[in-house]
Amino acid sequence: MKKTPVIRFLDQTTPPHIATLILLAGIGAMVMNIFLPSLPRMAEYFGTSYAVMQLSVPLYLGFSAVIQLFVGPISDNLGRRQVMIYALVLYMIATLGCIFAPNTSVFLFFRMAQAIVATAMVLSRAVIRDIYEQDKSASVIGYVTMGMSVVPMVSPLVGGALEQLFDWKATFWLMFLLGLGMLMLVLRDMGETAPKTSNSMLAQFKEYPELLTSPRFWGYAMAAGFCSGAFFAYLGGAPFVGSVVFGLDPFWLGLIFGAPAVGYFLGNFLTGRYATRFGINSLVLAGCVFNAVGSSISLLIFMSGYGSALTFFGMMTFVGVGNGLCIPNATAGMLSVRPHLAGTASGLGGAIMIGGGAGLAALAGALLSVESGAYPLLWLMLLTAFAGVASIMLVIHREYTLGLR
Repeated sequence: MKKTPVIRFLDQTTPPHIATLILLAGIGAMVMNIFLPSLPRMAEYFGTSYAVMQLSVPLYLGFSAVIQLFVGPISDNLGRRQVMIYALVLYMIATLGCIFAPNTSVFLFFRMAQAIVATAMVLSRAVIRDIYEQDKSASVIGYVTMGMSVVPMVSPLVGGALEQLFDWKATFWLMFLLGLGMLMLVLRDMGETAPKTSNSMLAQFKEYPELLTSPRFWGYAMAAGFCSGAFFAYLGGAPFVGSVVFGLDPFWLGLIFGAPAVGYFLGNFLTGRYATRFGINSLVLAGCVFNAVGSSISLLIFMSGYGSALTFFGMMTFVGVGNGLCIPNATAGMLSVRPHLAGTASGLGGAIMIGGGAGLAALAGALLSVESGAYPLLWLMLLTAFAGVASIMLVIHREYTLGLR
């Protein structure tokens, strides 16, 4: 059993405070979706189509997945603090590149580079697993992501309001300033939880097969990937559904877009409260089921002819609850399969989740049209939700086979 660590806020000699971990996870969530209500007008600014501008979502997610493959092992080797500082500096440079981009290609390049901020989410999870045992780490991750979930609830509203009052660049200036604030906080508060190892970087990367050959790691990773895949498909398709299918302006789209975050907040609260009581597998399964129920009800409403902006976005709260239950617990499971590779597992698991999300976001954007309405998005979300249920059932079966339960 690991002893509960002594943690003092703004003290570099102790692990980072939970508030710092919440903000680190939150900035990654904010960068992902704060600018989405501005996508239609950004397309007008750069003189391109919505489909091209919408690539800023899957490209960001795809590059985020690649980054996470490297961040985990690098932080296991060099330590969490140093890697986090460099990542925030690079993120700020990339944000300035987005602001001053002269054309679509340059903007998309720097938008991909912004994905370095995914380091914050990877390392916030790894730090928690450095400190706590499996079920306790799931509980703490739940509370961290509960606080973080306020960000995607609010950020589209803030982004839509800024775009309405000023222009889309105001949103990116806010991203830059928040990145600067996080850098100052990390410098003051983030003590090291994983000191440098004697292994070479190559030796660290050679430990990947230890995770890749673990069926339980894959089960948890795929459960998280498919469950979150419904949400990422939503990220890729909901701006089109809201603005084109239902005719919402940026402010109202930003206001209603955060509906899944309300459910995510609740799901994370339940994880924080009950992970140690019911165990991670039960809560992952419950999350995947909630995800499937939300997608199913929404699709049935549309098929019965009663689909509207209110029903479409309202049912997404169930998807949010499912993600709030599944992701923290599946993450704790991934990080606990090989505890000495917590950073590597966090990065690899995040890459699987985000990489799959990038593909689903791009697919959702490509399938949607005025004629199709919301149907392709709803079917895509439903199929990924059922795949998540199947994945966690395989983990539960595996643990019974091995006598772990």
